[in-house]
Amino acid sequence: MTETMISIERRYVYEDVDRHGNVRRYFWRGKGHPKVRITAETGTEAFSIEYHKLLAGHVPEKPAAKLRAGENTWRWLCERYMTSAAWRTLEGSTQAVRRNILERTWSEPVEPGSDVTFAAFPLDRLSTPALCVLRDRAAKGGPEAANGRVKAIRAVYKWACSREVALVYNNPARDMAKIRNATSGFHSWTDAEIAAFETRHPVGTRARLALDLMLYTGAARADAVRLGRPHLKAGVLTFRRHKTRNSTNQPVITIPVLPPLAASLDAAPTGELTFLATQAGRPFTAAGFGNWFRDRCNEAGLPQCSAHGLRKAAAARCAEAGATASELMAIFGWTSIVEAERYTKAAERVRMAARAMGGLVR
Repeated sequence: MTETMISIERRYVYEDVDRHGNVRRYFWRGKGHPKVRITAETGTEAFSIEYHKLLAGHVPEKPAAKLRAGENTWRWLCERYMTSAAWRTLEGSTQAVRRNILERTWSEPVEPGSDVTFAAFPLDRLSTPALCVLRDRAAKGGPEAANGRVKAIRAVYKWACSREVALVYNNPARDMAKIRNATSGFHSWTDAEIAAFETRHPVGTRARLALDLMLYTGAARADAVRLGRPHLKAGVLTFRRHKTRNSTNQPVITIPVLPPLAASLDAAPTGELTFLATQAGRPFTAAGFGNWFRDRCNEAGLPQCSAHGLRKAAAARCAEAGATASELMAIFGWTSIVEAERYTKAAERVRMAARAMGGLVR
């Protein structure tokens, strides 16, 4: 009896294997009849139920095609932005992250339980409070997730409101506030931590060269792995930041090679095209270098430290030495004075506190 049932349930059932090695099953009576995918596993009760429904002539309806949002909707604006010249200037990794963030907003329901999503939200009704709903929902994943959504939405509106584009004339994203984060991002190295790394990795090692290259140039990880002899002339390094290299207002960074970095360059093994190279002599990728440098930090007993934290430490050192916001912008390649002023104001607070504390001693 069991053998007969298996034989019957195999009638009109065909199998094939996709390119990933997954077995797919279909019910098909032949030419002129629809070919229907069977999702249940062969031999299960669910397979038997699904098979007998198809055998009795029941063909499931195809799901309705998703409607694309019309013009002057949130999705329409995002799609226009992602084909713009401003979008093409972004780094590929930035594009991928931002695309993912924006596309996720399309499927968000306007109200809980509603079938209407933000994809079709009319732009003339998309207010700051409505955008803050998108921000607050992302906050379930933490402040960084919420602020990443704010940043992506602001970028769309900044482009759309520009004089050259002028697709919209009101910018509701401008008044979206970011959510305060309990942390200040990547840990900034202290002088004691830098000294500990230098003790573990002395001059002449690749690890020490990596530290000195980032600390004494302020280069980000993606820039440090690309710096090499072609960028060095008469004791001066000249380069553009890789992250914003396609931006029209990205300045050229020109900085002298300081003695500690010069000593490391003379003593450590370097690659043919780049200063930093793998054990095989090939240039690092930014991600590969980050992982490699993380291991070197662990070896020095500094699991809290990272490559990006060195850039923050370099900026703090310059500010504490009296560098102005404009000077920091020239060194670190920032195009906005806001980031530079974070460091100068912090350094000035330290100096003012030190001067004021002197008044307490009689």
